[in-house]
Amino acid sequence: MDPIDRLFDKLWINFCEMNPQASAIVEMLTKRGERIVNDHVAFRTVNDPRVSIDVLAKPFVDGGYTARGEYQFPQKKLFARHYEHPLPDRPKVFISELLLEEMSSQLQSTVKGLLSEGEELISKSPELCLLGRPWTVTSEQYTTLSEESEYAGWLSAYGYCANHFTVFVNALEHIGSLEELNTLLKEQGFELNSEGGEIKGSPADFLEQSSTLASMIDVNFADGPLRIPGCYYEFAKRYPTADGTLFSGFVAKSADKIFQSTDRRNSADS
Repeated sequence: MDPIDRLFDKLWINFCEMNPQASAIVEMLTKRGERIVNDHVAFRTVNDPRVSIDVLAKPFVDGGYTARGEYQFPQKKLFARHYEHPLPDRPKVFISELLLEEMSSQLQSTVKGLLSEGEELISKSPELCLLGRPWTVTSEQYTTLSEESEYAGWLSAYGYCANHFTVFVNALEHIGSLEELNTLLKEQGFELNSEGGEIKGSPADFLEQSSTLASMIDVNFADGPLRIPGCYYEFAKRYPTADGTLFSGFVAKSADKIFQSTDRRNSADS
């Protein structure tokens, strides 16, 4: 098996452990005769040189991926970049990072402290995206970080792993629209992120996206377990641009709302 395929397989296994609804959705769609194609996988980090986008992207770049679009999220104080592989069946990779210099001194101090504690494991990991959480964090630290940045809180709790995988709706054989898929998911009891509407984007943007709310899972912190949002599953339908090729990038205003699938106030109790 190609190293990149092996990497995605490992990421998927870990992802399903943190988001059991994903495997349930795949099973449900497969039983209906659908073929599941992964549109993209997303990761979170911070813009510290030890764990920057470039560091996280390295195993993908080594496997043939190249950087394409870049995106700014001023409200959430994030920067992101996506990568594509020359083989079209390989999923895109979307990596975002929190801009630490724009955060409070308390948040910066806490995050840098966590990174310093995990630095040895981080430096020895050739595939940072599989490392998980290399530091010890308390539920109080998690809560304090989350109050300023839900993104930072989530990262402190889980470390390095796939934040979400994405069903490529265009490849579904019996479901023609994202709206139809959303209806089916809700009928099956899955809760969707309704921030900014269940469907983010439009054909005019060349991309429509929706997502489940992150499942609540028990995470072990240094001072005991706490039930918090884990990962979520996304769904994307792409439309052709003027030259007839499918749009392969992302829309910042839509992704901004998708990020909120892991917010504590939004997440599902499933």
